[in-house]
Amino acid sequence: MKLSIHSPDELVAAIPHLLGFQPEESIVFLPLRSDLPVARVDIPTTARDREGVWASISDAFSRYAQPGSNVAIVCLSADRERAHVISQDFAARLGSIGIATPILLWADETRWANLDTGDMGLRTDAARETVAATTVLSGRAQPATSRESLAESLVGDREPVAALLSETRAAARENTAKVEGRWALGRMQRFHRDGNRLSDTDATRLLVAIESTPTRDRLWLDMNRGNAGSHVALWTDMTKRAPDEVRAAPASLLGFASWLSGHGALAWCALDQVPQGRAYTLANLVAAAVQGGMHPREWETPKSLPAQRGIDRASAFAPFRHSEQLDPDRRAHGI
Repeated sequence: MKLSIHSPDELVAAIPHLLGFQPEESIVFLPLRSDLPVARVDIPTTARDREGVWASISDAFSRYAQPGSNVAIVCLSADRERAHVISQDFAARLGSIGIATPILLWADETRWANLDTGDMGLRTDAARETVAATTVLSGRAQPATSRESLAESLVGDREPVAALLSETRAAARENTAKVEGRWALGRMQRFHRDGNRLSDTDATRLLVAIESTPTRDRLWLDMNRGNAGSHVALWTDMTKRAPDEVRAAPASLLGFASWLSGHGALAWCALDQVPQGRAYTLANLVAAAVQGGMHPREWETPKSLPAQRGIDRASAFAPFRHSEQLDPDRRAHGI
């Protein structure tokens, strides 16, 4: 999402819209050009924490840095002095890889300050309303009040689907996988056209159908940056309604669609909905994409490759092949 920002007040007001939630005690890296990722981390409190943060973001910024790349650093904290020290530290680190940081800001709930010039001002309702109006016009959902509330929005009533699973699986076995796959693709395309919530019967049939990896991949490969918003809406609803036994696929598809639409926080929250203890390759690919700060355009080429017998399409996504070795603690950084 691109925003036209005219003041430090508006820049701070834009952060929740870019992240999808209102952060607290955070340092946020905001690119002043679209090739670099937006990144948010909890404010590091020790030198070791700073090294960990740098390890988590440096690869992503190094990958896309170009001559003239600029990043604004915004510290959201009650402690202005600590924000100043940390901002200067990360400005120097980014400078070492060729990224300038012309804007260093601190803000608490009511004020902002430029940490280079000392200029200060109040955070105003006018700035919040201006940014909110712009994002509404662009079709962007309004941010959640916190990351926790964003995560809670993915939990819904799962009993109706659970009650239909046995009979739906029995009916699916009477059809061929090809028939179920064709139905699932058609049902998804219908959702793209009308945006109407699926009935419990259709939702259950879709969730059972995408347990099949080939069917899931047909729907996954439909994703592009133009229809990612529609996929987010569909798989958000499916994730909310899916019992544990059928939630890995819709949660992973939601994570991927969220990443593709530039919503890293929602992608992490979706991955948290994948039942624990279950290895799921697509979830690992999403984690690698978000954690590594991959640009969504890198999806366009591998997704267009023809399927080959015996080869999972995911293996063609070369930048993500390291995904089995992810550090799960790094998902908190919210790149």
